[in-house]
Amino acid sequence: MSSFMLSANRAALRMRWGTSVNPVSMKPFRWYTTEIERKPLFDKILIANRGEIACRIMRTAKKLGIKTVAVFSDADRNALHVKMASLTSADEAYNIGPAASAESYLKADKIIEVARKSGAQAIHPGYGFLSENASFAERLAKENIAFIGPPSSAMTSMGSKSESKFIMQAAMVPVVPGYHGENQDDAFLKAEAAKIGYPVLIKAVKGGGGKGMRIVEKPEDFEIMLESSRREAMKSFSDDKVLVEKYLVTPRHVEVQVFADKLGNAVYLFERDCSVQRRHQKILEEAPAPGLSEEIRRELGEKAVAAAKAVDYVGAGTVEFIMDNTDQKFYFMEMNTRLQVEHPITEMITHTDLVQWQLEVAAGNRLPMLQKDLKMDGWSFEARIYAENPNNNFLPDVGPLLHVKTPEASDSVRLETGFVQGDEISVHYDPMIAKLVVHGEDRTAALRVLRKALSEYEVVGLNTNIEFLKTLAAHPAFIAGEVETGFITKYEDDMFKPAPPLDPATVAQASLMMVLQDLEASKQAAIAAEDGSSPFTLNSGLRLNQVSEQKLAFKLEDQDVNVGVEFNKDGTYNVRVQTPNKTTVFSKVMAKLAGESSIIAEIQNRRYKTSVVQEGDQVHVFAEEGKVTLDVPQPKFLTVGKEEKAGSLRTPMPCKISQVMCKPGDKVAKGQALVILEAMKMEHIIKSPVDGVVSDVFFNVGEMVAENKSLIAFEVNEENAENAA
Repeated sequence: MSSFMLSANRAALRMRWGTSVNPVSMKPFRWYTTEIERKPLFDKILIANRGEIACRIMRTAKKLGIKTVAVFSDADRNALHVKMASLTSADEAYNIGPAASAESYLKADKIIEVARKSGAQAIHPGYGFLSENASFAERLAKENIAFIGPPSSAMTSMGSKSESKFIMQAAMVPVVPGYHGENQDDAFLKAEAAKIGYPVLIKAVKGGGGKGMRIVEKPEDFEIMLESSRREAMKSFSDDKVLVEKYLVTPRHVEVQVFADKLGNAVYLFERDCSVQRRHQKILEEAPAPGLSEEIRRELGEKAVAAAKAVDYVGAGTVEFIMDNTDQKFYFMEMNTRLQVEHPITEMITHTDLVQWQLEVAAGNRLPMLQKDLKMDGWSFEARIYAENPNNNFLPDVGPLLHVKTPEASDSVRLETGFVQGDEISVHYDPMIAKLVVHGEDRTAALRVLRKALSEYEVVGLNTNIEFLKTLAAHPAFIAGEVETGFITKYEDDMFKPAPPLDPATVAQASLMMVLQDLEASKQAAIAAEDGSSPFTLNSGLRLNQVSEQKLAFKLEDQDVNVGVEFNKDGTYNVRVQTPNKTTVFSKVMAKLAGESSIIAEIQNRRYKTSVVQEGDQVHVFAEEGKVTLDVPQPKFLTVGKEEKAGSLRTPMPCKISQVMCKPGDKVAKGQALVILEAMKMEHIIKSPVDGVVSDVFFNVGEMVAENKSLIAFEVNEENAENAA
């Protein structure tokens, strides 16, 4: 019997005692066993989600012999989770509606209907969508369908920030110290500040946008800051009521994975640090949290379990704390009543399968391990691979995954994804492409594995944050474990440094790749035409009575790069790379194609194997210094008549046109709303930059538009043309 089965069978209704002899020491010892009939797992479950989490749940279900039912929207018809559900006749997949999640993945009626039709005994909600919807869980109970998650009462209690804090205080779980009451007397508020401990934050109760907010470092500044806060609050909100809270100078986001069963057992599976964030969203997580003492780690875990028990929790949950980096005091923020995106790093350091735990608990079985059984092994990082542009305020991107090369999976590298090469990142859903999860014997080792794996990750077709993650993982402060929620802002200059100088060897490899691909195409065309003996189609590039040379031109931002590739009689190449400031010549270069998007080249006695991918007017080179993108200028005859009109409005990101509020010939005023775009579940209003007349509207409602495309053009005069551009 497996160790998992033995562990699960410890959940007992009856104990049996006995005596045996230790086979090593030959001394007798007292033992007991527990006897119960272990409840069977579900035969079939429906996964009410998409993308990588649907695939993740499906893998565990298949491992346990559980049939799965996938659901998909119109946009996800060919998605990986749908394909996985179609691999065997035991699994099923059902369309549940249009692309918009409000009309598909959030439609409880449709999902319940599919569960009934398919005979699914339980529904796993994944995360997001319906995972923390208490009314959905209640409906499933009425339908006699198991919800693989906590009871609705726990979701309701923890879903209210105010109620959850009162519950936590009653359970002796620390919350951020503060006064939120009605007494607004100056002396009383100052006394409360002294109880809280400086620095404190005075905030307007009806505040927003930082108005009415003052940081007070020491008691002697309290009165003047209080007066200033009230004055600004009254001007901004016509209400000068304030609250006083503890101000955390260098906060960290530390969360604890908890698990509870229906038999009264609850455990913590240690903590994760999720401090490194952009746009208040996690980007790089690790387990355990760096720099914590064992005492703090145990206290975090015990308080998290107390939080779970306070609401009679069942299943997987995450208790989130904000921690002051200066003294490592921590305070309850909220509880996520579901499986977290970052759960794989907990699995890596505890050697558990948390989805399997969820299925066991939902079936009524005991937790597979109790607290005494849980141990940490090594360190783990998770890097979220997003379709986004870090250099444009991390705005999300959409489009096809034209080329994808991932690190090779191993015991120390794990990839969670719902996409493969050829798939499309849709405007309708979250822009996360994958989660790269690594493990090492300690933090240094795990970070080394992470940096190597990131360097092996290649994506072409849209913007990603891979290069940014590489910079982040190599930053000295991050290597030292000096993490906090303001890390990216604090080191912004380091995170967004100018690109390193262009390496001529990188350009040489890109050029040779293009030349060799052209030669191969010519050769194949000649063979197809039964003219393979023609000297004009020889693969070597040799031409009669002359040294053959092929010229190429690139642009790197505003920099012109010209290349000449000479074909030598011995099959080698001379490559001349010319930039505005330098000319480099590589002689006797050996090169050959190593696949559809890879070249092997020997340049100045160094051997390279490099991925080179051409996408339209761009060539992407995955070089030692990172991804380098070279523009290939189009011949002028191809661009005649395609110049943008002056004063055109461009899309800030890939998007869908939700509304167009003007037409050609309309007079518009500066600041007037003209178009509403939809991208990644958010609306963006595009306003006129000038007073003028609309000359063209290039897209219609419902159309998908790439980044930096002209939406509207104006007839503008010279006076405002510059402002309109």
